[in-house]
Amino acid sequence: MSQLKNIAIVAGGYSSESAVSLKSAQGIYSFIDKERYNLYIVLITKDQWTVCHSCEGGNDVLVDKNDFSFTHNGKKIKFDFAYITIHGTPGENGLLQGYLDMLGVPYSCCGVGAAALTFNKFYCVNYLRNFGVKTAKSVLLRRVDSLDDTLSPETIVKELGLPVFVKPNDGGSSFGTTKVRTIEALQPAIDEAFKEGQEVMVESFLSGTEVTCGCYKVGAQHVVPVRKEVVFPITEVVTKNDFFDYNAKYNLESDEITPARISQALTDEIQSLTSKIYDWVGAQGIIRVDYIISEAGEVQMLEVNTTPGMTATSFIPQQVRAAGLDIKDVMTEIIENNGSNKRI
Repeated sequence: MSQLKNIAIVAGGYSSESAVSLKSAQGIYSFIDKERYNLYIVLITKDQWTVCHSCEGGNDVLVDKNDFSFTHNGKKIKFDFAYITIHGTPGENGLLQGYLDMLGVPYSCCGVGAAALTFNKFYCVNYLRNFGVKTAKSVLLRRVDSLDDTLSPETIVKELGLPVFVKPNDGGSSFGTTKVRTIEALQPAIDEAFKEGQEVMVESFLSGTEVTCGCYKVGAQHVVPVRKEVVFPITEVVTKNDFFDYNAKYNLESDEITPARISQALTDEIQSLTSKIYDWVGAQGIIRVDYIISEAGEVQMLEVNTTPGMTATSFIPQQVRAAGLDIKDVMTEIIENNGSNKRI
């Protein structure tokens, strides 16, 4: 009998999203086939990296960062694969991927370049516009821009109109995100967003139906056998709040309908676009792309998530079930196929 692979489910991180990441780690721990793999939760904080056998905790053991290993009962255990479920830095922006690349440890998601691109919301939407993807108009603010009159609240409102969304450009889970309806509320919203990141994105408001679509592909591109592609059913998001904020995402203050109540033509368009975006950004593993469908039926992309939430009630597990798939099989495909893929 062959030895089981040691899988690190890497969670935590340095941002406000660390608590969300831990919930995703619990979901992934429950999804992965324990008869095929030895599972460990690796918790990354600014102070230390620790490992435990399950989400219930116990006697935490320090990770040896020199080779991504730990010692248990006098035996050195090295990880064969990392399933990254950090939302935010350092797992969503490419920093952790660079470390793992240097050690030659395969992992579940996209590489350094693709992670850096998709984590920066402003850069990502502008990059994808080159491929004809429709997005909201936006303005990027850095801390030094507070001294620049050309980026004053008055100028921003003239450019984008009202209402606008103000969000950290390098954050997620709607932390620091505000829907702004008046020019007087714009600067306080910008100040709040800067508490969560180094850059702030101000984005024009898009009215319509919010939907999201997951996708994964395994196998190398442009080789035989043909690369396997799975695009999941689309989920429609009906929030009970002003927008799809933290409470709507994680405290059941929204209705999530899978499959979405949209036409087959729109379904086909969004699934096809999601597959193309996957390749355009150089994704690996499972991603999720969020959209707004206008009343006129125009599809506009909101953002690309390369380490989407993976709790039992998150979008991806919902979509996997709606597709008639077993999430344990999906996890196995990600682990067994991502190790040899070329990183970007």
